[in-house]
Amino acid sequence: MASRHRDISFAILIDTQGRFLFQQRDDVPGIVAPGKIGLFGGHREGNETFLECVVREVEEEAGLALPRENFLHVASYRGPDVEIEGGWLSSECYVVRDVPADRVHVTEGSLLIAERADLAQLAPKFAPLAVIAIEQFLGRSLDSLAAT
Repeated sequence: MASRHRDISFAILIDTQGRFLFQQRDDVPGIVAPGKIGLFGGHREGNETFLECVVREVEEEAGLALPRENFLHVASYRGPDVEIEGGWLSSECYVVRDVPADRVHVTEGSLLIAERADLAQLAPKFAPLAVIAIEQFLGRSLDSLAAT
């Protein structure tokens, strides 16, 4: 079987109160990480950049038309896909702060709002890429948050 390559871009959204805005993924067959908690984002299309991709995906999935300047780069990953066995992944993660939570209209799955203190408890429910991105953003493991 040929290796499957994905180019994806996603964002950690933080609202005006400092809460994390996540996508509770639909629990349906055929999607990556069904039923898990994920970040807003998706696959690059055509020749778009990773930044153009995440801006488009946040608008499509969360209903937010945010200026590209609001997206701050957090992390890059190139290597084996942690969500698709035998796959290869190129991904970029961004953070957007001061997102108005009352303007979020999720088109795939549903909105899950979490306080930073809730992240360790939610960790088992996160999609694998979401865990990696959040840990990169926080600079520590989600498990270590439970101790604080």
